[in-house]
Amino acid sequence: MSRIKEVFAKAKAENRAAFIVYLTAGYPNESDFIKYSLNMLEHADMIELGIPYSDPLGDGPTVQRAGEQVLQQGMTTAKVFELIKILRQKTDKAIVVMTYYNPIYCYSGGEEGFLKALKDSGADGAILPDLPADEADTLIPIARKLDLDTIFLIAPTSTDKRLKIVAEASRGFIYAVSVTGVTGARQSLPTEVTGLVKRAKAITDLPIAVGFGISNAKTANPIAKIADGVVVGSAMIQSVADNNLNELAAEIAAACKR
Repeated sequence: MSRIKEVFAKAKAENRAAFIVYLTAGYPNESDFIKYSLNMLEHADMIELGIPYSDPLGDGPTVQRAGEQVLQQGMTTAKVFELIKILRQKTDKAIVVMTYYNPIYCYSGGEEGFLKALKDSGADGAILPDLPADEADTLIPIARKLDLDTIFLIAPTSTDKRLKIVAEASRGFIYAVSVTGVTGARQSLPTEVTGLVKRAKAITDLPIAVGFGISNAKTANPIAKIADGVVVGSAMIQSVADNNLNELAAEIAAACKR
């Protein structure tokens, strides 16, 4: 069983949602990045590492600022893979990257070069926010051959036809975007997310993890009751800056119990 499958199987057995944290790779700097990642994984089941990109489409201001900071420090996709190698030596928990398609396209060797480097780093899969599932016909077979999970996104605006396409292309889990907007901590989430999760579960047996906007126990617990996973990103990055990472992570982990 893959690490990602194990994450959701364990959470289900414990009657809770899996807790997935996000951190921009290399943030706040290369030396502290590993420390903060491991701190998060003391509470979380899986870490999602964002590959910094100069022209993000779905990142809110907190994630954008983190990306800009590490790019100015010289972070590259190749360096991200080296950081994952270090992290993999220190944890057996699931690691996925979230990346826009441009860094994949521009990587040495293109899709195959990127995915081979990702596999060699010790990561378990990739979340692909701006690559439509039905346009990933060359990437998916490479990922399958390498035993890497491909995770595509659905949103409240997704039709049932689109949900089926995403379900067919995804492995590991499906990432459900809770809002029709960019990432960022919010104090409440739209009611449409419940319907989205229900529609997706009627179509696929893959776990559904919900992200975008979850920032605390108040927003995490309602999601934990309906979804298989809770993804927290901007709030975790902010907690690094505010020096309250462990407190927030523990709070949200407890809120993932049903």
